[in-house]
Amino acid sequence: MSKASGGPDGIVVVDKPAGHTSHDVVAQMRGIARTRRVGHAGTLDPMATGVLVLGLGQATKLLGHLALTEKEYLGVIRLGQTTVTDDAEGEITGTAGAPAVDRAALDAAVAALTGDILQVPASVSAIKVDGKRSYKRVREGEDVELPARPVTVRSFDVHHVATTATPDGTPVTDVTVGVVCSSGTYIRALARDVGAALGTGGHLTALRRTRVGPYGLGGPGGARTLDALRAELRVLPLDEAAAAAFPRWDVDERRARLIGNGVRIAAPQLPAGPVAVFGPQRHLVALVERVGEGDARAKSLAVFAAPAQAPSPS
Repeated sequence: MSKASGGPDGIVVVDKPAGHTSHDVVAQMRGIARTRRVGHAGTLDPMATGVLVLGLGQATKLLGHLALTEKEYLGVIRLGQTTVTDDAEGEITGTAGAPAVDRAALDAAVAALTGDILQVPASVSAIKVDGKRSYKRVREGEDVELPARPVTVRSFDVHHVATTATPDGTPVTDVTVGVVCSSGTYIRALARDVGAALGTGGHLTALRRTRVGPYGLGGPGGARTLDALRAELRVLPLDEAAAAAFPRWDVDERRARLIGNGVRIAAPQLPAGPVAVFGPQRHLVALVERVGEGDARAKSLAVFAAPAQAPSPS
C-alpha cells in the first residue's frame, strides 16, 4: 500500500465494456480501489472494448510512457458507407454501397496503409486545433482538416470478408481486420482510408483492443471486467508492472541513490527509450532514458523510490 495515496500502487488491466468512456472506467476504479489517484494509459473510444491499462498510486507515473507502446486491435470495417466520425457512432454522410468488393483491390488498399505511413487523424477527435478540441469544432459546424502525421502500422491483416445489408437495404461489405500499430494510430481513420481507396467509402463498426505493450486479454495478468474487479481487485505490483513493460537495468546501492536524487550518471549501455532502474533490493527506483552519445548519461523520467542522502558523484 502507498502511504502517500492510502491505496495500492500498481497496474490494473481492465477489459473495457462498450458504451463507457475511458474516464468512466477511471471513475469506477476510484471507487473499487478506494483511491483518488487513478489514471489511464491511452484512451479508448466509447464504442470500443478491450484492454485499458490503469495506474494506481505511484504507477500513474508510468502511464505516459506506457501510452507510447505498441497496440493491437481487432476491428470490423464496413465498406459502402461513410460517417462524420469515421465509426458507427457518427451520422451517416455517404451511402455509395458495396455489394461486392474485389479482393485483390482490398488487399492492395490494406497493403498501402501498412508500414510507416502519414495518416490524417479522424476530424472528430480530441486533437487540439488552436487550443480547442477538434471534435468540438466539428460539432459547432466547422470544417476541420487535421494535418497528416507519421504513424507505424506494423501489420494490417484481413481475416474475413462478408457481404450484408443495412436495415434500409443498402448493400455493404464487412471486413474483419487485425491491426498492430504505434501509439497515435486511428483505426477508424484506417477504415475511412480503405473505403476511400476502394471508392466505396468506409467506417469502423466494431473495435476491440487486444493488447497494449505487454498487457493483453489472456493469461493470469490479463484484462478483467469491472464486475470481476469489484469482486476481487487484482493489482499488478509496481515492480512487476515496470519490469514487464520496459527494459530493465539493475544497479548497485550507490547508483540507485544517485538516480533516485536525479543525478545523471554514465549509462553508455542503455537502449533508446524508457528503462526501468532497479536497486539492489530489486525494487523500482526510477524510469530513465539515455541522453547524449559519446558521454551518454541516464536522465530520470520518473522517480519512485524515496532516496537517502545521495553520495558525491565523483
